[in-house]
Amino acid sequence: MVEDELALFDKSINEFWNKFKSTVSDTSCQMVGLRDTYKDSIKAFAEKLSVKLKEEERMVEMFLEYQNQICRQNKLIQEKKENLLKLIAEVKDKKEELDALTANIQDLKEEYARKRETISTANKANEERLKRLQKSADLYTDRLGLEIRKIYGDKLQFIFTNIDPKHPESPFMFSLSLNEARDYEVSDSAPHLECLAEFQENVRKTNNFSAFLANVRKAFTAIVYN
Repeated sequence: MVEDELALFDKSINEFWNKFKSTVSDTSCQMVGLRDTYKDSIKAFAEKLSVKLKEEERMVEMFLEYQNQICRQNKLIQEKKENLLKLIAEVKDKKEELDALTANIQDLKEEYARKRETISTANKANEERLKRLQKSADLYTDRLGLEIRKIYGDKLQFIFTNIDPKHPESPFMFSLSLNEARDYEVSDSAPHLECLAEFQENVRKTNNFSAFLANVRKAFTAIVYN
């Protein structure tokens, strides 16, 4: 009986050992399989991670390049803005210069118009004076032997004759011109008349040229008879 029991126990031990070995062997195989699968997964993950990191590095590089481009564009835009502001300031200055020049031209036009009007008025006055002079000259030429000549310096020379009864052809003369103020300027009397300056002052005040000529002729006549 004891031997039978020992034999049964030994059989049971052998079966348990065989089952244990079989179980351990299966587990070992499974562990090796899991390890290989793990290694393959880690390798695949590392490869994917490496690719991802490279992509992210490229993205960072692209971002930095894009950021640099933006900085360059902003700098260029700022330079163009400054140049535009300078150009606007220059245009404004030119416009102010143009406005000032236009105003000066307008002033010159107005001044020219005033001067032209003054010259026109002076010319009309001179024409009237010349008419009066011509009228007086015609009168004195016909009645009193007066001759008028134009000489140097835009002067008129007045020559009287028929003053000296002994020598009717003897000339008595003086010169007449207009100064810058458009007043009569009398000079160069021959023979010399002391009263010529007084006559000049009177004709400037009265503008009566006929009376002036009459007074000059009387002064010349007085010289003859004195």
